[in-house]
Amino acid sequence: MKISSVVVLGAGSAGFMAALTIKLKLPHLSVRVVRSPNIAIIGVVEATTVVLPRHFFEYLKLKPRDFYREARPTYKMGIRFLWGPRKDFVYTFSYEYEKRLPNCAKNNGFYYSAEEPWLGNASAFMLHNKVFPRRADGMPQFHNNYAFHIENVTYVGWLENRCREIGVEVTDATVTAEVGGAGIAALITEHGERITADLYVDASGFRSELLGRALNEPFRSYADTLFSDRAVIGGWNRAPGEATLPYTVAETMDAGWCWQIDHEQVIHRGYVYGSAFISDEAAREEFLRKNPKVDPAETRVVKFRSGRYERSWVGNVVAIGNAAGFVEPLESTALQVICVECSTLTDALLDSLCEPTPTVVKLYNKYNGDQWDDIRNFLAVHYKFNTRYDTPFWQAVRADAKLHGAEPIVEWYQENGPSVLAGVALVHSSNSFRMDGFLALLVGQDVPYQKRYEPTPAEREFWRKYRNELVVEAKRGMTSEEVLKILHTPGLAWS
Repeated sequence: MKISSVVVLGAGSAGFMAALTIKLKLPHLSVRVVRSPNIAIIGVVEATTVVLPRHFFEYLKLKPRDFYREARPTYKMGIRFLWGPRKDFVYTFSYEYEKRLPNCAKNNGFYYSAEEPWLGNASAFMLHNKVFPRRADGMPQFHNNYAFHIENVTYVGWLENRCREIGVEVTDATVTAEVGGAGIAALITEHGERITADLYVDASGFRSELLGRALNEPFRSYADTLFSDRAVIGGWNRAPGEATLPYTVAETMDAGWCWQIDHEQVIHRGYVYGSAFISDEAAREEFLRKNPKVDPAETRVVKFRSGRYERSWVGNVVAIGNAAGFVEPLESTALQVICVECSTLTDALLDSLCEPTPTVVKLYNKYNGDQWDDIRNFLAVHYKFNTRYDTPFWQAVRADAKLHGAEPIVEWYQENGPSVLAGVALVHSSNSFRMDGFLALLVGQDVPYQKRYEPTPAEREFWRKYRNELVVEAKRGMTSEEVLKILHTPGLAWS
């Protein structure tokens, strides 16, 4: 079937990202977003990966100026883990473990130091609360290994503004799905209007109104790996002069873990936990006890299930974001997944001249299904080897959580250490974490391995000087506040 019109059900992050991507890349298509009041938007602060700025500023060629002005993001250079037996460790977007420096016999992962846990500029900058190098003229030297912390309301507002600018129609209506034909025949409004399209994008969140409820696509649970299914959320206002952390914090809790996301005015905290191991009230009590700045009246509980639908493109319906699947917030992959789903859908339509063949649809489902499974596998390593606490939750996770596709990677590491030699065979090319990400988690959690390497005296001296140089460079770098102050300067000339 030739596609000339698209209707997107849902007006949160997923819905507007899908509409914006499709319309910018395929401007001849009619694109309409249906904003239904019975489809709730979670509305929490969001953390991203490097995929999001690359999607908007490289793939879609949107103006960063408008994004900074309207979405008001802060910077995220990675994740700092209060996790495992070490004091802490960091995960960056710069693939530092797999690199090999001059005069070194092994890749960087073999030279990790718990006392000075930076292997490159990204980790050194993070651990010294800096984001970008400072140029001679006082401006930031940007690179592409950064991400954002974003407030959902301002972010969705920016998305909607861009959609309206390029001709995306937004309709407010309560709708029900009429099944027929290739999948969905129409969306029927409360006033009886039939909203029809050649392609329907289901961005209805956890409800999965079209793919899950209307078409009954089977759901594949990740519960044998990911034991968390709820989060209690809160936060507090930032104190004047308090530094903005340029990373997400992931802190181990009794029955899960707690995030911290720093924004300009607010610090957001959320406790992700397994309801089989702790009640909502007990989780809330632990959360408040360990975070006394949180206003008890402002906390709320969000429920979720981890897993994905077997296929996300069925007939004339393509599900995006939570309507297709969900893991959990630990690696901030929700918006990353949406970016990939939107770009692969758009590329599929472009390549097929808007007449997708069965093999195009099959490839789309395999690629995006693998994406969900890759994230599940990566998160499995976070949980399986976190020995920080010995509570019932963590005992059960360590004993019973399935590694699935991460198992051969872990086996390789346990025998050979943080070697990247097998990375191309064990981690496929579309896996966004690469072998480097798995090494960061395994080394960071001090998972034992057999093939120990003892650096030579020359290598030790090299690393001592190298780490000192990294610290000097990091201390010269710019904080989030300094960079954002420049970018919010009225009349700033953007290149």
